[in-house]
Parts: sequence; structure tokens; C-alpha cells
Amino acid sequence: MTIETAETTEVCPCGSEKTYKECCEPIIKKTALASSPEALMRSRYSAYAKSEVLWLRDSLEEKQRKDFDEKGARQWSQQSEWLGLKIVQSNMDDSKGLVEFIAKYKQDGVAREHHEVSEFVKKNNEWHLTEGRMVRPEPVRKEQSAGRNDPCPCGSGKKFKKCCG
Repeated sequence: MTIETAETTEVCPCGSEKTYKECCEPIIKKTALASSPEALMRSRYSAYAKSEVLWLRDSLEEKQRKDFDEKGARQWSQQSEWLGLKIVQSNMDDSKGLVEFIAKYKQDGVAREHHEVSEFVKKNNEWHLTEGRMVRPEPVRKEQSAGRNDPCPCGSGKKFKKCCG
């Protein structure tokens, strides 16, 4: 008879709907290898949620580790409430992969999103993060909501055609 505890039934922070113990924990604790760049990305998100900062360093490609800011990563990890991970797209071949994701978190009471495209490489059967690039939000475009002779929506009091039109 197996006794279930909160620790064994806790849902993984990465959003897989599996338990943490059967999903990201074995990758983070190095008892299993990530099967794909997406699995590695999910384990990295879970590592932030669980403050497993050493995994964040160890999952980087060796060349990238020298620039790893352990103190900054620990601070971000512990001072944030991790709200969820959305994988936008993921693809891979035998030795390289790419994952676009949005990590949702709350910091100082403000909900935020970290949108990134990460590149991965597979060496000696292990996936490692090589680079991450932030995705810039699309600029907001205002649709023309006034006719030429209507008052300008900017509030100037002029006709649209004489102001912003």
C-alpha cells in the first residue's frame, strides 16, 4: 500500500499536469536526462519555482556557465511567485532545438510575463541551453476611429483631419 503525501502528489510547476516527482524533479536532481529541449525548458521553469538554482547553472552549455549570476537567479526565484509556463512553440532535430515560451510570475505584487526564444544543443546525449533572446511585444496600433470631420480622439478639440488625421 502506497501512502500519498502532499510531496508525492504535488503538481509540477511546469504545467505538465504530472506530479513534480514524476516530471521535472528527476531532471533537476540529475537522476534522469531531459528527453527534449522542451523538457529541459520545463525543468528550468520548475527550478525557478522551486529555487533549485544550481540546476539553472548546470543546465546551461558549459561556455555559458561562466556568466551565470547565481545570486541574481536565486533572488529572482525567491522573490517571485511563479504563476505558469506556456510553451508557444518547440522544435528540434538530433542535436539542436528551439523553444519559445512565456513564463508568468508575480513580483512585488505585479503580474509579469517573460517571453523568450531559447536555443538548445545536445552534447553527449544531454540537452543544454545555449542562448535565450527576449521577444519584444508588438507595438500597439491605434485604429482610426474618427471620420475626417469628426472631433479628433486625442482630445485637442480640433477636427480629426486638422489634427491627427
